[in-house]
Amino acid sequence: MSKPTPTSRETYRHFLPISTRWMDNDVYGHVNNTVYYSYFDTVVNEYLIRAGALDFERGATIGLVVETHCNYFEPFVFPERVEAGLRVARLGSTSVRYEVGLFREGGTHAAAQGHFVHVYVDRVTRRPVTLPDALHAALAPLVVAAD
Repeated sequence: MSKPTPTSRETYRHFLPISTRWMDNDVYGHVNNTVYYSYFDTVVNEYLIRAGALDFERGATIGLVVETHCNYFEPFVFPERVEAGLRVARLGSTSVRYEVGLFREGGTHAAAQGHFVHVYVDRVTRRPVTLPDALHAALAPLVVAAD
């Protein structure tokens, strides 16, 4: 397995600033690895809500995470501002692979990067469904060519 390298800022299509919190630091003096996944969820869901593609309370379609991964290059600490970059690496008929780069404020290369895959399902039956048109339209501008 080859060692991953940090991605650069310009490969992401949407950014969200996220402030670290006092409670994010662990006993080793840096943001705990589990918090990075919270940042992933935050940038994706903030984008979807603002784009009008996610109604998490009443929408008929919801996204379930079926795969996650993160590579860590440099630690974040409190107090620090993280800039979460978002792109879509795969826009399928029922699933989406989101990729997230976490950058220091103004940083050019990711301090951490990863992905997660959502399978979109019917809220009641939990069976996969075709991506709603509004979701597909919201995500299309975030699609990047595979590396």
